[in-house]
Amino acid sequence: MNNLDEFDHKAFVKTLSTRPGVYQMYDAEGKLLYVGKARNLKNRVGSYFRASGLTDKTLALVARIRDIQVTVTSTEVDALLLEHNLIKKEQPPYNILLRDDKSYPYIFLSSQDKFPRLSLHRGAKRRKGTYFGPYPSAGAVRESLHFLQKVFKVRQCEDSYFRNRSRPCLQYQIDRCTAPCVDLATEEEYNVQVENTSLFLRGKSRQLMVRLADDMEQAAAELEYEKAAIYRDQLSQLQHVQASQGIEGVSGDLDILAAAVSAGRACVQVLFVRGARVLGSKTYYPPLRLQETAAQVLAAFIPQYYLGGARAVPAEIIVNEPPEDADTLQQALSAHAQRQVRVRSRVREARARWLKLALQTAQTNLESHLAGRETITGRLQALQDLLSLPEVPQRMECFDISHSSGEATVASCVVFDENGARKADYRKFNIDGITPGDDYAAMQQALERRYKRLSAGEGALPDILFIDGGKGQVGQAMSVLEDLQVSGVEVIGVAKGVTRKAGFETLINGATGEERQLPGDSPALHLIQQIRDEAHRFAITGHRARRGKARQRSGLEDIPGVGAKRRRELLRHFGSVQGVENANIDELKKISGISATMAQQIYDHLHNLADAGERT
Repeated sequence: MNNLDEFDHKAFVKTLSTRPGVYQMYDAEGKLLYVGKARNLKNRVGSYFRASGLTDKTLALVARIRDIQVTVTSTEVDALLLEHNLIKKEQPPYNILLRDDKSYPYIFLSSQDKFPRLSLHRGAKRRKGTYFGPYPSAGAVRESLHFLQKVFKVRQCEDSYFRNRSRPCLQYQIDRCTAPCVDLATEEEYNVQVENTSLFLRGKSRQLMVRLADDMEQAAAELEYEKAAIYRDQLSQLQHVQASQGIEGVSGDLDILAAAVSAGRACVQVLFVRGARVLGSKTYYPPLRLQETAAQVLAAFIPQYYLGGARAVPAEIIVNEPPEDADTLQQALSAHAQRQVRVRSRVREARARWLKLALQTAQTNLESHLAGRETITGRLQALQDLLSLPEVPQRMECFDISHSSGEATVASCVVFDENGARKADYRKFNIDGITPGDDYAAMQQALERRYKRLSAGEGALPDILFIDGGKGQVGQAMSVLEDLQVSGVEVIGVAKGVTRKAGFETLINGATGEERQLPGDSPALHLIQQIRDEAHRFAITGHRARRGKARQRSGLEDIPGVGAKRRRELLRHFGSVQGVENANIDELKKISGISATMAQQIYDHLHNLADAGERT
């Protein structure tokens, strides 16, 4: 490490190789500032120290450099891969960082079943079958599954449900399944629809439509008019989908990436096309550190997006600006995918239309994002003025309690910062061991569990702690913080007004006990309402989930004499707890190990529970 106050860049650059490699820039404390790759290390590193042409942010970076370390690589591809790994591991402050750890869903078509099943899949690909995707969201998968079920009628039910059917289910009644579970469809007939489904998911729409047209004509010639009508309807639905997508000239899988840059911020819009169908899009806002262009944003974004995990790389990636070192990037992606991957910016017809759409979306989203940031900044400054804080608050937390007459009490903690909600930092607390309905005790328990860890140095303390409640809840918060010796946190209670309407809230200062109401048009009040409402939503969601789980459990597990084996047989036969509740005594008696007396006991217990629940 260079210990001089000034980095002698001239002497350093003279020693550099002209080969490809990676360079790492450090500050005076030895902290990594920036990682970059270069086709020619000497030229690239030297460009940071030229007399003119550098942006203000780049000059700020250069001013902090006290040491540079380089790693020479054999090829430019090796340099790109090493750069990617270092950025992912070290997360230098001046690099563009992509934070996206979401695993994307697939459509799974089983291959080891006599009658294959279609389902949503997320995670490791361990089961035997074909995986189609990835899809941008679970919603996109469900939409596709709904369409496929309507057109081709391939089963989507759980295997345990399928194996234990004695009569057709509702899906057969509404013409969404051919009921192979009860032998209403032959294996040959079913496999034809499986093949059609596979063709559709692989983007072979034209081939599939030709096949359906031929089958329709053959069925009509053989006077099988009902079968011909089925093929006709399938053909019509496929034609409708293809026309609505408007991409008849596209085949295979591709991603469209459009980057927009404005006012020191960037937006990357990813449009997913799978099987010649647009399945959705996703928006990213990578922070800019060095006033990068759209091409530079894409050059940093693409390796992190595709090389950072299990995300599948499509055969074609279309971009609105050719990224820097596009050839090197293309080689790295091809090596990663173990097949040819093309990165293109010059496209025509359907691809050009979708690229234009993606760019327009990116520009619109970026404008909205910038406007939102300005709004958030104004609200934070207003909140700072309201509370007379020395600095703009960087982190705010809010707690709320939710229960139904004391049942399934859940406390929520939501976190906000200068960028809005930090959902990764949200926490839910299941409250136990208190008198049902005691909101004060519930708040105390949640706060203690939260801030015991934070006071021990785990995580970050908030600048402001909002409590959804009145003086009692605020008093509990102050007492907990005092007991835990937590200081420097502003505690504010948000009590509902007499009318319990938005805009009439009373703010309670935990330190002074002062109460005040803000005008309805106050930006600070709007921010507080947003945080409070989010805490309320999160608490209700957690409470409903806990209550539903508890009630589902009590439906079978609290029945005397019904152990794990009998519960398993009941669920296997009827498919769900609801199915057991809907069964009559005669149906219950048919289950192995359940006598007439036990059937009567199960029936009485479940229905008594249902009646009690309705009265609550």
